[in-house]
Amino acid sequence: MSAGKQLVVNADDFGFTRDVNRGIVEAHRQGILTATTLMANGDAFEDAVRLARENASLDVGAHLVLVGGRALAKANQPLPTSVPRLVAAMTLGRIRIYDELAAQVRRILDAGIRLSHLDTHKHTHLAPPVLDAVTRIAEDFGIRWVRRPFDLPITAARAAAPRGKNATSSGMALVRGRFERILARRHCKTTDHFAGFQMTGRLRTEELIALIRALPQGSTELMCHPGRCTEELRSAVTRLKQSREEELAALTAPETRRALEESGVELVNYRMLDGA
Repeated sequence: MSAGKQLVVNADDFGFTRDVNRGIVEAHRQGILTATTLMANGDAFEDAVRLARENASLDVGAHLVLVGGRALAKANQPLPTSVPRLVAAMTLGRIRIYDELAAQVRRILDAGIRLSHLDTHKHTHLAPPVLDAVTRIAEDFGIRWVRRPFDLPITAARAAAPRGKNATSSGMALVRGRFERILARRHCKTTDHFAGFQMTGRLRTEELIALIRALPQGSTELMCHPGRCTEELRSAVTRLKQSREEELAALTAPETRRALEESGVELVNYRMLDGA
């Protein structure tokens, strides 16, 4: 267990669109965001790489994608468009999971980006075949930090989430034992706690402050999805559009920073947790 309360504020979807990239960088420069994960098959990948180079203090990981967009390992073929379709493709042996995810990591590394952590789009590494591939990649590429997507049982988060989201979060906990055993076997690291799944699309300033004040001792990753919502994002295939502006406002609000100070929460990233 880490000393005190430490918070990694990590934005998914870096590289998705240029306006999402812009919002992530703004949340880092002007707010409390400390890390992000990059989509190697994102339409705005090159823009994200440029911004990562210009913002060396932004800790970058890989947001590994098996749902949506184009494959990198298999001649630019489309990836499954939903989690059920991914499950079907895995069952029928139509997707080489390790090869695709390794190709995504290599593209980021070849762009000169140092990776410190891994997570997956739609939390697909909760599925055993994907988790096996992700932990192999962590071992093979020396990227030790892997997201543990099991929400803290924080009342504010549960109250903000719809009933279906809470049910999904509870269901995810059923695979927690195997998940943690596999990570331990591969010598992967995780934060002590995780938050953000139940708040996805609903992380506003009030909810964020309540979460900060309820954080337990140890290290916590807060998953978030900030961005600017221009025509580029509005035309993209995602349900998270205007909510990204609201998350950006929460992450940059002065009262959010005050809540961290009042609660004795230290902002960190994965490189800092490693002592780098």
